[in-house]
Amino acid sequence: MILVTGGAGFIGSNFVLDWLDKLDEPVINLDKLTYAGNLDNLKTVADNKKHIFVKGDIGDFELVSKLLAEHKPRAVLNFAAESHVDRSIHGPEDFIQTNVVGTFHLLEAVRAYWRGLDDEEKAAFKFLHVSTDEVYGTLEKNDPPFNERNRYEPNSPYSASKAASDHLVRAYHHTYGLPVLTTNCSNNYGPYHFPEKLIPLVIHNALNGKPLPIYGDGQQIRDWLFVKDHCTAIRRVLSAGRLGETYNVGGWNEKPNLEVVHTICDILDELQPRADGQSYKSQITFVKDRPGHDRRYAIDATKLEKELGWKPAETFETGIRKTVQWYLDNQAWVENITSGQYLKWVEKQYQ
Repeated sequence: MILVTGGAGFIGSNFVLDWLDKLDEPVINLDKLTYAGNLDNLKTVADNKKHIFVKGDIGDFELVSKLLAEHKPRAVLNFAAESHVDRSIHGPEDFIQTNVVGTFHLLEAVRAYWRGLDDEEKAAFKFLHVSTDEVYGTLEKNDPPFNERNRYEPNSPYSASKAASDHLVRAYHHTYGLPVLTTNCSNNYGPYHFPEKLIPLVIHNALNGKPLPIYGDGQQIRDWLFVKDHCTAIRRVLSAGRLGETYNVGGWNEKPNLEVVHTICDILDELQPRADGQSYKSQITFVKDRPGHDRRYAIDATKLEKELGWKPAETFETGIRKTVQWYLDNQAWVENITSGQYLKWVEKQYQ
């Protein structure tokens, strides 16, 4: 059995769904169900006895300790995080509480649990911490991509809080011997992505005749990673990664934001054309850039490929087409998110 935190969020829910689809091992899924945590993501496993959902906070030491003692997982995978840069600019405290303080309390509970295991269980146990490439800061156009030896230079409250959590995980390995693994991924995209992020926002706004907002000149470059490729990478690191090591996970797909939006518009023009015959590109609107906007991220995932044999299965072209088609096929999910109906349901369900 494994324990997954943040397993109702975008990446976490994709990981849980893939895990249960491909493996026979049960999952304890702990999620606080903040605005981005959504049980609709997990509808297909709602009746799966190998999926045990628990509403709760990684910062709740007593709850986490109880779950660990009761279920005795062989691994803990920490996806739980506040993750939106714009929200961190307007309200940084939530990011410090979840990403720093919450990770600290989670580590303390896991450390106490791990120390109480017998020698064989202790040797088999792993704590995998999922992080971001944003901890490395920003790159100039011709700089080499980030590798695992890059210095941390976070530029937003979000990335600073994730950098702090990474440092805590590292410290718990070197100080206490906790068997940890850390992954730093590039920009994910795919099914169940909360509609405030660029790709799902553009798809949703395009279909609803709203402006497609582009920060600044739209030339901010990101390395795009299909979320299901990210899930396979995490499974691989969990099974074969060297303890105490960090592995960068990237898609080898550097694209400027404006090109990403143009690609989405081209696919929508093909799959669901506008009634007036115009391209969705006509809805593109340039807006004032956000404060501290990093110009370029890029991940060098060579270490993961050489040591563990992992490479992404999707190109950006194949992954983005699958993503657009998923949103077209799952408009009810999008409407529940944007209307807030699922939040009302959660309040009623967990009153």
